Amino acid sequence: MAGASSSRSTPIRLAEVLQRCLDGAASLSRAYDHHQVMERVARSRAWRSLLVHVAYFLALSCAGYGLLSAIETRGPRPRAIDAFFTAVSAATVSSMSAVEMEVFSQGQLVVLTALMFLGGEVFVSLVGLASKWSRLRKHTTNRVGSHEEEIELGRRKASSDVFVDNEASSLTAVNGDVSSNGPVMMMAAVDAKRLRSLFFIVLGILGVVHVAGSVAVAGYIYYASPGGARRTLRGKSLDVWTFAVFTTVSTFSSCGFMPTNENMAVFSRDAPLQLLLVPQALVGNTLFPPLLAACVWAARRKELLEMMTSNSNKMQGGRRSFYYYHLMPARRCWMLAATVAAFVGVQVALVCGMEWDGAAFRGMTAWEKLVNAVFLAVNSRHTGESTVDLSTLAPAILVLFVVMMYLPPYTTWFPFEDNSTTTDYPSAESQGIRLLKTTVLSQLSYLAIFVIAICITERKKLKEDPLNFNVLSIIVEVVRQVTPCG
Repeated sequence: MAGASSSRSTPIRLAEVLQRCLDGAASLSRAYDHHQVMERVARSRAWRSLLVHVAYFLALSCAGYGLLSAIETRGPRPRAIDAFFTAVSAATVSSMSAVEMEVFSQGQLVVLTALMFLGGEVFVSLVGLASKWSRLRKHTTNRVGSHEEEIELGRRKASSDVFVDNEASSLTAVNGDVSSNGPVMMMAAVDAKRLRSLFFIVLGILGVVHVAGSVAVAGYIYYASPGGARRTLRGKSLDVWTFAVFTTVSTFSSCGFMPTNENMAVFSRDAPLQLLLVPQALVGNTLFPPLLAACVWAARRKELLEMMTSNSNKMQGGRRSFYYYHLMPARRCWMLAATVAAFVGVQVALVCGMEWDGAAFRGMTAWEKLVNAVFLAVNSRHTGESTVDLSTLAPAILVLFVVMMYLPPYTTWFPFEDNSTTTDYPSAESQGIRLLKTTVLSQLSYLAIFVIAICITERKKLKEDPLNFNVLSIIVEVVRQVTPCG
């Protein structure tokens, strides 16, 4: 009997094992299908976002070109292709122009100001926040309306049933559906609240910086520098307020356009004006995340403070949590500010060390030289305004500026373990190992360092024999030495 029961239980166990294997394979297949669907949805969203951005900037450039062509110029009218190129440069904040800026009239300068403002990264991100907020509110409203209709239909059906059991089961089913959708709706409501708070904070930063910056520049020109900057603008037939607003918008959006032909070189001796523009260039580009984090902390918005501690593009509760690229945790903001200060310090030291008595700073006082060096260092990432002729600078400085322009604005030395789901370092690594890994630079960085060092040591030969000693030949030699080219 025991042998017979054992022989009968063996096929049953095999059947159970086989069923478990089939269930596991089915679950893996469903997971793979779900992953494929999520990948397709992510690619579709990325392409849709790219197309929306392309359409936005193309429409903005075409509208700007139309307005520039319709308004009369102060001098000879530029060619159509040059006007369109200038409009595209202003809309994409790339500050490349094929015509002299003093050709444009006051109305055309206003158009260029609007293009730079609408094409700035902060404003574009603000439009993205508004779009997400509107879409999320509409989605939440539709979900709430559909759930209320389901509850009402369930109650009517339950009241029309004769048996109490049917009434209880129908109410249980409806309540189960609502409770299952509750967490999703709650998270969507939290995201909508975050978006609303963040939208108004970014909008406030945008408004305060532009208004305060324009008023500060105009007030300085009117009252503190009536014989310097104001006389220069009067000689170029530029209105003070037009210049102030244009310069503030261009500096904050990291465009680099100036309404003068010489860019900021005409104000190279005006140190206070440069110091007014330096903070605008920083908060509009590399230091925008620390400024945003400080405003969030000052606003005491609990939902945004929680978001700062877990602002990573990860899945929460079965859905992707809201993510804003410019909002960073406090520790990363501190390290970003320290990195920016270190980069500026290195550039200022190199510029002052190599050009203190050079042609670029000839005729300036020590204070003016220092302020010009700071202005150049800040604008190398990535505003592009210049107070000197860059061709007069030493090759080592130009190479360093190129490296600074190549670096992304939020490049950060961060030797700490990240709290997000995707960490850069395994948890078993010690702090020393992580510090070493973050300190080791890329091969391209070392090439740039050696090129700059050689340009400094061979500075005399670069001036005396530019045919055999130039930056291009130094780059070729450095690359040839570190590669098996021979």
